[in-house]
Amino acid sequence: MKYSEAGKPLNDWLVQQGMEGATQQELLAGYCDRLVELGVPLMRLHVAQSAFHPKYGGIGLEWHRKAGMTRETYSYSEEPPEQWVRSPFYYMIEQGQPYLHAQLDGRFANRFPIFADLRAEGGTDYLAMASILTRHDPKAPLDPNNLPEGLIASWVTDAPEGFGPEHVGIIRGAHPYLALAMKSASNRLMAQQLLRVYLGRDAGQRVLRGELQRGSLREINAVMLFFDLAGFTEMAERIPGSYLIRMVNDYFEITVGEIQQNGGHILKFMGDGLLAMFGHDDMTEAADAALDTVAKLRADIDRHNEERERGGLPATEASFALHAGEILYGNIGAENRLDFTAIGPAVNLTARLSGMRRPLGQNVILSEKVKRLATPGRHDLVSLGRYMLRGVAEPHELFTIYQPV
Repeated sequence: MKYSEAGKPLNDWLVQQGMEGATQQELLAGYCDRLVELGVPLMRLHVAQSAFHPKYGGIGLEWHRKAGMTRETYSYSEEPPEQWVRSPFYYMIEQGQPYLHAQLDGRFANRFPIFADLRAEGGTDYLAMASILTRHDPKAPLDPNNLPEGLIASWVTDAPEGFGPEHVGIIRGAHPYLALAMKSASNRLMAQQLLRVYLGRDAGQRVLRGELQRGSLREINAVMLFFDLAGFTEMAERIPGSYLIRMVNDYFEITVGEIQQNGGHILKFMGDGLLAMFGHDDMTEAADAALDTVAKLRADIDRHNEERERGGLPATEASFALHAGEILYGNIGAENRLDFTAIGPAVNLTARLSGMRRPLGQNVILSEKVKRLATPGRHDLVSLGRYMLRGVAEPHELFTIYQPV
């Protein structure tokens, strides 16, 4: 088929958007507007892409003449959802057919449930294309339940005569440009999401902004929080591995959510513990946020433990250590393996405080410096006395948050 020359300005625009780093939503909204300007009677566009994300395996973006842009995610599933199996896309991939053009009341009218929904909206004609966006053997069959990186898209019109040859030519001619621009946008989004998930929100943003070199460290003041599950080593010896991991993830889910909600940043996970920081510009705000987080988490974990015990599941207590001071924050490691984290005496002393849980019989321990920075009276901070800490020259007065029995 000879593609329409009328679509060349659209193709050029798609290339420019890909080069400029337009988002997926910006790209598709502009693309649909330009299709309409070219005379294509578009009612609906749906695009689906694979995604590298711990919670979902794909995303769907839809433009509708009336509703505008919407976005949805497709969760991982051991069994393919019925909606997917009964879709035109599934049929195309299973048949090795990258292109489908069908009237909504034609031979596929009763095969695909989506066709009935589209007819109810006034749709008349359906066009779909699938593209693989990675190297692959074109002769090898594709598994619709385990697809490589790619893009699948469908266009629907409500024009009585459907899509004409000129409309189809514009859409098909622009599709490779659309696929490449969408791949560029999704790669950028994927990098942002993966860096945020694996490095944390703040560190991920800094790496994307170019803080990449080993030794690129900044001196900042922060309140450090060390969280640790009590008795984990003993539990690991008597609880099957799969149950143990689920239990740890349950506690981390509660802890990470509360830390982030109060403006904290997760620096790293260390087995059954984690290190976080509150790096607010105002150190009183940082200390208050850290103490608010710990007080809320202590109550949340107590409730969580009651729920686990009622369900016959193992439960454990958690300990919290807080200290404030200057840290070095940035890239540390070898040339081919870096970690974006924090180091310094303040980090080390926080770890030492965590080791005082058993000797003092307290699950919350904070340094005098955090106590001095915190807003007076916001929490009932009680002295535990002065102690020598391993590797620290001077004694430190330690405190806890008083919790009525």
